[in-house]
Amino acid sequence: MTPDNDKRLAQALLHPASVALYGASDDVDKMGGRPVQFLKRTGFAGRIYPINPRRDEIQGLKAWPSLQSLPEVPDQVFVLTPTETVIPAVRECAALGVKVVTILASGFSESGAEGAAREGELRRIAKETGIRILGPSSLGVVNPRTGLVLTANAAFAEPDLPPGKVFVASHSGSMIGALVSRGKARGVGFAGLVSVGSEVDLNVGEICAATLDDPAIEGYLLFLESLRHGPELRAFARAAHARGKPVIAYKLGRSAAAAEMATTHTGAIAGEDDIAEAFLKDMGVARVGVLEALLETFPLARRIPLESAPKRVGVVTTTGGGAAMAVEQLGIRGVVVEPPSADTLKRLEQAGLPCTPGRVLDMTLAGTKYETMKATLDILLTAPEFDLVLAVVGSSARFQPQLAVKPIVECAGGPKPLAAMLVPDAPEALAALTAAGVPCFRTPEACGDAIAAVLARRRPGPEPVLPAPGPARTLSEAEAYGVLHELGVPHAPVALRCFGEAPAPLPFAYPVVAKVCSAEIPHKTEVGGVLLNIGSDEELAAALATLRRNLDERAPKAACDEVLVQPMQKGLSEVLVGYRVDPDAGPIVMLAAGGIWAEVAKDRSIRLAPVTVETAREMVAEVNALKPLTGLRGKARGDLEALARTVSALSQLALKPELGIAEAEVNPLLVLPEGQGVVAVDALVFQWTPA
Repeated sequence: MTPDNDKRLAQALLHPASVALYGASDDVDKMGGRPVQFLKRTGFAGRIYPINPRRDEIQGLKAWPSLQSLPEVPDQVFVLTPTETVIPAVRECAALGVKVVTILASGFSESGAEGAAREGELRRIAKETGIRILGPSSLGVVNPRTGLVLTANAAFAEPDLPPGKVFVASHSGSMIGALVSRGKARGVGFAGLVSVGSEVDLNVGEICAATLDDPAIEGYLLFLESLRHGPELRAFARAAHARGKPVIAYKLGRSAAAAEMATTHTGAIAGEDDIAEAFLKDMGVARVGVLEALLETFPLARRIPLESAPKRVGVVTTTGGGAAMAVEQLGIRGVVVEPPSADTLKRLEQAGLPCTPGRVLDMTLAGTKYETMKATLDILLTAPEFDLVLAVVGSSARFQPQLAVKPIVECAGGPKPLAAMLVPDAPEALAALTAAGVPCFRTPEACGDAIAAVLARRRPGPEPVLPAPGPARTLSEAEAYGVLHELGVPHAPVALRCFGEAPAPLPFAYPVVAKVCSAEIPHKTEVGGVLLNIGSDEELAAALATLRRNLDERAPKAACDEVLVQPMQKGLSEVLVGYRVDPDAGPIVMLAAGGIWAEVAKDRSIRLAPVTVETAREMVAEVNALKPLTGLRGKARGDLEALARTVSALSQLALKPELGIAEAEVNPLLVLPEGQGVVAVDALVFQWTPA
């Protein structure tokens, strides 16, 4: 959208001058009655128009028989009536020039063919008229700053909603109410909450992007049931990063089975949620897996700019057991706690501060004093070995927060980020820390989750440049090698031989492998199309005859006139390098353990494409099967640098729209000894053709 469109959308959605409640009820216990009750209770300054042709008055407000009877065109209409009435209501809104219509009802694409047709009609109305549609299955919109509680969510009966600095967009309508109630208990308010629903028109990314210029909004919380409308979400995340506004997401689906996509191993191994994980991290979004962390991560993400995300965490505590829980939760998420250096321990000793050295600086009960904790934090926050300091406070936090919590509050503006975890239930201390802007956690799980999520964020890379997708065709292996050559990906030398031709000398020595070469046979082993260890001209001639018989028996309809011949090669390890354009996340690149274990082990690393060689090195380090090639326990070292260059090279397909590649997979890619490079010995490529 353009900046002007963003402003118009934000105004109509979050700052409407007038709202109409289509199907409003006088009964506050009904879904249609709640929005009227909430808007009146919160003192919404705009004009409220209940629409109900059977009543003259709704909850003390004049009721109107229809939208046409209103004295003005409302900025936003909340349709509260049943599913079968929705499309006529939306058409009526569009004809009047309403800017935004929100649909409460369900019963659309999730309910079968008839519902999908209704949803298609809504999409058509939006496209043809320009009206923006929120939902279906949206519980509404809330802006605590203006008293706009335009929602049917019963949780908003909660009085005195505190305004805050973060904006919430949620696929789940009930979740906005849950966050408000949980947030109020923690002293956390919101700058706005939107129940996005089914995203027939307006989606999470588009809604959030429209609010980016609002100075009262400093960050975003997203509750995602799936990754949809990836381009809009990508554009929003980039823009939020450019403005320094952190984004935290809780996404469902970690346990979902891997989705089968196209016909490559890349699609089978990279499950939908794995791609979503890479997408969120690579877009600079902190993805949490603990609900409490969704509320608690923002202060930490705001304190740590994405470009300088710390990696080294130091822990100081007054309770060894409490600190051990925090360290464990960090450890299982891959965050290693750094011990204090000898110089830091010496500074503490010279200051007469009690501590037990180790991975965690345990001050024991002797540290439960204001002067002791304050002096210790002053030293740790200037220690060069720490990028982030976590203070874990024990029982004193509940009834004597002035001892160990007060110094944390006073050190909040120190030279390095400082966070706190309180072991007891200490709401007053948590409120004081929250008010001071100190990232603070009530449980070790949320603490570990939030810190790990913030540290896992990655700065967004280059924006891919892709051709318009169309039907995809499979390239033959010989054509696939042409694409690899264009990218600078090394592959084994090849010679093509035709069935029925007289044998010709090969340009390389025996032994060789012979493979059928046809765009119609992407998986050659399934039709007996690969023969290994061919040692002479005579054996090659016999192999060609065998391949021809196999094709006649197992793939008689496949067009295949050629056989591809390559020298037999062996490496220290086999890997899979894959590229594909995901319909939501966009281009991804994957490095995985190769060979027959590729789909079984699912030992892989995924990033959005393109990636630099430096990022590709990180991917290499994440694949467990490659660790022996680092020289582990005397094993031969593999050419992992050449592997990283190859991963980066394949990922550049995201910047080469002229090649029109939808998917490309090298499996296996042989990793040779250090200094000898890598070599592709099989490739499968799908190319878009003009629609």
